[in-house]
Amino acid sequence: MADPIASLRSVASGIAAPSSEMAGYLEKVRDCAYAVVDRDIEELKEAGFSEDAIFEQTVAVAIAEGLRRLDRAGEVIG
Repeated sequence: MADPIASLRSVASGIAAPSSEMAGYLEKVRDCAYAVVDRDIEELKEAGFSEDAIFEQTVAVAIAEGLRRLDRAGEVIG
């Protein structure tokens, strides 16, 4: 069985780089995901982003941030 963490790293790195128009939203997802509201998504849709693109970028930044925190925890513990 493949290493699930390596698989997550591969998925996160395989997503296309986000456009600068998504930067504020992705920062919010990364730093305080609990504060994301429907209006955030609606604004991205109004800017021309598809639901698929929003979903992919959201998942990629969430995975990347989770892995960053995992790596940092490993540094502190190890």
